[in-house]
Amino acid sequence: MIEKLPRVNEKPRVVLDNHQDMSENTRAASPREIALPKQAKRVLVPGFLIGGVFAAVAGGMPTFFLFMAAWFIVGAGQGTYYGPQYGISSSAIPAKRITLGSAIINSGMAFGTSIGYYLSSYSVSEFGLNWRVPFFIIAGLSVVVAILMYVVVKRDPSRKERQAAIAASANPTETVEKLKLSVLFKNKNLLVSYIIIFASIYGFFMLLTWLPYYLEADRGIVGGKVAFVSSIVPWAAIPGSLLLSMWSDKIGKRKPVLQLMLPIAFLSVASIVFFESMTMVYIALILYGIFGKISTNPILVAVVADNAPKQAYSTAFSVYNFLGMSASILAPYITGFLADKTGSLASGFYLAAALLVVGFIASFFLDESNRPNVEDEETAKA
Repeated sequence: MIEKLPRVNEKPRVVLDNHQDMSENTRAASPREIALPKQAKRVLVPGFLIGGVFAAVAGGMPTFFLFMAAWFIVGAGQGTYYGPQYGISSSAIPAKRITLGSAIINSGMAFGTSIGYYLSSYSVSEFGLNWRVPFFIIAGLSVVVAILMYVVVKRDPSRKERQAAIAASANPTETVEKLKLSVLFKNKNLLVSYIIIFASIYGFFMLLTWLPYYLEADRGIVGGKVAFVSSIVPWAAIPGSLLLSMWSDKIGKRKPVLQLMLPIAFLSVASIVFFESMTMVYIALILYGIFGKISTNPILVAVVADNAPKQAYSTAFSVYNFLGMSASILAPYITGFLADKTGSLASGFYLAAALLVVGFIASFFLDESNRPNVEDEETAKA
């Protein structure tokens, strides 16, 4: 019976997180269906409603199989968010403020991650509520957000501009058909951003799924204290993300910021298991929050926005999300496999750190002398 599901901070919770990531990835694997900007709102609102409604459905399921089926649909609904959302925001935010704007948007992930830790830990572990309660709360919040998007998001800010460009074309149909998915992978800067986001999200989801269990099993931290320690990362990420994004916008470059962030993120992840002292663990978590995935994401979003064809923003960001979600699927499984083989979670942390080194090496291939969208905006202003 599903009533015997483990508490959210126990090891088997990885299955639930990973199952949702897989369904998000399945949805993101078909980016063409959300590539047209004018369809963005039509995708965002139903996607959020599906995620919210089925979160409540999952919480009410009587068997484990039905619970997992409903949770898969939750992930499918959530997977429709990233491509259209970043497509709209990248079109609306001026190029010189794209990183900071994305960081402000991305700070929602930090708040949501931290609130999720506290909601699950305190409602179930501390207050003794039924494990279903957090699902119903999240479902209600998701439906409210869907309603707000329906009311507030009027249209894609760049729709008129794109319609005018298509109308001016000698053959509008041909203009749309010329865009091929392979074009995105032939762009070196986009390819670099895809490699880095894979490495970055792998480490983030390894921590997201395994850190609470690691704190309990290896560090002896239990109950609400797990939520406090785990939430250090997202809370530290908020000021870190905003400051680093402001720096990136000020200098007009992404490469030097990434080359500062990635090595520190590598050292932070490795330090969590390398040092015995809990003080060092706290320092490592704070540094990872400041320089890790949540802060890296706005910089990489800016890289995509700088280089992707404007008529393919949603598609480019859907590929970006697809590769990131692929990492989120692999991270929990591979970490668990390594833990079973080695008898320790340390190997999983070190692998995540090693992937950040790969991302750091990839950053050297970022060529900021050729950023089509930035150059186009500067030419238009001139």
